[in-house]
Amino acid sequence: MPASFIRPRLLCLAGTAAVLLSGCVGQPSPAPTATVTTTVTATVTATATSSPSAPTPPADTSGTASPRPGDRVISSALKHDWGIPAPGSPWRIAHELRPPIAQPPEPPLPYLYTIGVGAHPSGEARPYDQMSFRFKGAFPGYELEYVPQLIQDGSGATIPMPGTAAVLRIRFNPAQAHTEDGTASTIVSAPDPAVGYTAITRYASAGDFEGYLTYGVGVGRAGSSARSQVRVIEVEKIEQGQHLFVVAVQVDQTPWRR
Repeated sequence: MPASFIRPRLLCLAGTAAVLLSGCVGQPSPAPTATVTTTVTATVTATATSSPSAPTPPADTSGTASPRPGDRVISSALKHDWGIPAPGSPWRIAHELRPPIAQPPEPPLPYLYTIGVGAHPSGEARPYDQMSFRFKGAFPGYELEYVPQLIQDGSGATIPMPGTAAVLRIRFNPAQAHTEDGTASTIVSAPDPAVGYTAITRYASAGDFEGYLTYGVGVGRAGSSARSQVRVIEVEKIEQGQHLFVVAVQVDQTPWRR
């Protein structure tokens, strides 16, 4: 499991996705304007920032069981094409929600269910690594930005990201990764933080605090100033009997291939 969450003080904010995830290279040995109405209770308004024609990304297979009858993709959308979310110029993808989107004991916000990671060295115009954040309830809003350091929400402490060239911060809002009573994590599976892929080398949790859920993705290898380009795709799907809202963050491998 990712790092333990901070016991939250939830904010109820008023007024506040084809692909069967297959064909990835698994985890190596050690050495995240259309209107979507969910089948739960949320009405989501999304603001697309690029072409609505989405590619068909393979999914992350680590920690994912074989498909079973009924698994299907409901929708898929390219939310931002290849580019660099530079420091001070974050990409923002909006999903306006009216919490609570579910009644107790379900969390009132979109909540993180699993995290997946996969390497895609061929079959695309460019090779990439992918991290998938699978939510239940609805798509949260989120922003992506390269940052000089990964900072823990709340405390302001610096979170080490050893061996990486750059840190891509992904901040979801409104979202959470803890149960309604604040006593446990909602995440049922996640890869080891030391990912060790070509472009995505590691990741870390940086907060689950007041409706903000933050992760840092370590990109590349230390000693370089390069920043990989990034692409974001959303997939709404039924997987293993679960209704999931998947934010897939793809990171270009090209600057790091030997």
